[in-house]
Amino acid sequence: MPQTLASSLASEFGRGFDVSNLRYMRLFYKAFPIRDALRHELSWTHYRTLLRVEGEPARLWYMKEAASQGWTTRSLERQINTLYYERLLASSDRSAVEEEANGGIAPLQTARYFVRDPVMLEFLGLPGMGRLLEADLERALLDNLQSFLLELGRGFAFVGRQFRISTESKDFYIDLVFYNYLLKCFVLFDLKSGELTHQDIGQMDMYVRMMDDLKRASDDNPTVGIILCADKDASVVRYSVLHENEQIFASRYKLVLPSEDELRAELDRERDTLAKRIGPEESQ
Repeated sequence: MPQTLASSLASEFGRGFDVSNLRYMRLFYKAFPIRDALRHELSWTHYRTLLRVEGEPARLWYMKEAASQGWTTRSLERQINTLYYERLLASSDRSAVEEEANGGIAPLQTARYFVRDPVMLEFLGLPGMGRLLEADLERALLDNLQSFLLELGRGFAFVGRQFRISTESKDFYIDLVFYNYLLKCFVLFDLKSGELTHQDIGQMDMYVRMMDDLKRASDDNPTVGIILCADKDASVVRYSVLHENEQIFASRYKLVLPSEDELRAELDRERDTLAKRIGPEESQ
């Protein structure tokens, strides 16, 4: 029957009506029944990729982001494969993100919304085992800046590497500095190839304070600092200025993409940690 229908349509309308495409068309009709909700910026290949996303809130979120951020089909596929939406939920206010996905509120513009944990850096092509030099990580990120910006999310513009900030007596150099035009603030990245330490946290705290004091304009929001590290211990986070801080964050990076099951398990652990920190009522 499907082959007969495909042959009939192809003879009347031309190419594009093979059995495989007809199957996608049926799935498309079931997944996107409201024609007015479709985005003209997206191609048929975009929508075929979106059909792989099972949950409607996630599918709608990916559709809106792909259209508004100008994602190519390859970029969209990467974001789905790295569970970008799920990582967003794991590091943010779950109910608010889901409301946004359903069009209930304007795009969220808080620092915590923009922070991913883990950060997927598989596009760097660096080895996932062994000690990585921080200079090599920095160089690789700049060589793949477009992919890094895609991973960071909305509104990021690159400012500089080894960004110098000076006091009356000393010069300090911040690994990577961005400006986010949605948050209206500087975003600092300190790269650490090992496990997060309290010294790393203190250093970033100092960088953020210096940036606010010496570089922040009168109409800028407070500076955000992100320590990008290979690993972090929950107790170091809990008993430091990172705890409940909305300006300084620590995120792990992954150089090799885990399997979907491994990544989902990791995100579940992250959600459990977040729920314990903020309490059962707020995490629902």
